[in-house]
Amino acid sequence: MEHSRAFRFRRFLNWFPLGLTYAAMYMGRYNFNIVKADIGRMYHLDIAQMGLIATLGFWTYGLSVALTGPLADRIGGRKAILYGALGAAVLNLAVGLMFLGGYTAKLMVSLSLLWSMNMFFQSLGALSVVKVNSTWFHVEDRGVFGGIFGIMISSGYFLAVSAGAFILSRLAWYWIFLVPSLAMALMFVVDLYLVRNRPSHAGFPDFDTGDGSRAQDAEDAPMPFRDLMRTVFRNPIIVSLIFAEFCTGFVRQGVMLYFTEYLGALYSLSNKAALFRWTGVSFMFGGIFGGLLCGWMSDKLFQSRRPPVAFLFYLVQVVMLVLLGLSLGRGTHGGQIWAVVLLGLTAMFIFGVHGMLTGTASMDFGGRKAAATVAGALDGIQYIGSGLTGIGLGSILKTYGWDGVAALGHTATNAWVWVGCIIPFSLIGAFIMTRLWNARAGAGAH
Repeated sequence: MEHSRAFRFRRFLNWFPLGLTYAAMYMGRYNFNIVKADIGRMYHLDIAQMGLIATLGFWTYGLSVALTGPLADRIGGRKAILYGALGAAVLNLAVGLMFLGGYTAKLMVSLSLLWSMNMFFQSLGALSVVKVNSTWFHVEDRGVFGGIFGIMISSGYFLAVSAGAFILSRLAWYWIFLVPSLAMALMFVVDLYLVRNRPSHAGFPDFDTGDGSRAQDAEDAPMPFRDLMRTVFRNPIIVSLIFAEFCTGFVRQGVMLYFTEYLGALYSLSNKAALFRWTGVSFMFGGIFGGLLCGWMSDKLFQSRRPPVAFLFYLVQVVMLVLLGLSLGRGTHGGQIWAVVLLGLTAMFIFGVHGMLTGTASMDFGGRKAAATVAGALDGIQYIGSGLTGIGLGSILKTYGWDGVAALGHTATNAWVWVGCIIPFSLIGAFIMTRLWNARAGAGAH
């Protein structure tokens, strides 16, 4: 649709702060990935125990969306993102102060509890962004929005990894929790003044977004909970997407939860090294290009159909994971650079498909009324899959090492155990997309 320049500028003032807020929330979510190995060494917790803390957080996130998705559909995305940012800021502050004050008795229990509470508030992030933008973007523009959503995710990884590494090189390590707390608190104030649920709340007329929602529903009453659940879980397309995002969750966190240890074990690259900071840059640019490419291909080459592009991206994930498993050039500076670049390329195809399914397909098939619930279901189930990477993949790596024999006492030479556990999930995701090949917006939307 053609919109006025004034509308496009106001829409920018709406989604850009939302994107920055989501990026700040990522910084307060994936900071744990950067320092969990350090925490483990400092407090004598092994990779499986730290993985258990991650799993509890992931599963809290995944289960929370059963509440927070319908809640956001009822109260609106603006309130939901404000609650999420403020709650996550307080919990990151609590974790940082706990370590600053030296309160580490029963660390497994206290850190697990605080981190799980943080992940509860984090669960409000993605679905709030999707809920707000479901009224600001026409379906023909949503592939591009999927790219924007991928940029948000990628910027968050940049803040978590690159800014996190910068913090670790100059400040005490617990500042990696305190700085994101400040960033989220700042974005809470910005969102309070700039973000609005729909165009009419910002002085512009609402419009038919083309997703099957009725135009007159722009100011509709919330859908009854029973009808909301029926809309989501009786739609076979949405149910299939839920299974696909479970696979995405395992692939995504299988890489993101262990890349710090991977670089250390296979390439001797410390998380305090200057080159490590470039991993965040690599993730960011990989995610940006992946999100924009995925969105452009969906809108321009496949007439706003999402599954064909997701299918292609799942297959390329397999190629990237095989290359990660080979660990080429390990032990050399050139090999370290290759590993950092390769992680960014892997992120390109993981973040692209995640942004497409959670950020775009949720609006397409949920419509205005159920957008947050569908986004929550997709985002939540991928965190249920993510949880298996903590307790499951962590235990496997503890027992067998990276290459299957490193646990016997020698240095790992490849990462076939690691990627071998992840690749099947990319293949399953690709298969599911073949069953949805012709699905498009408006299928069951309300």
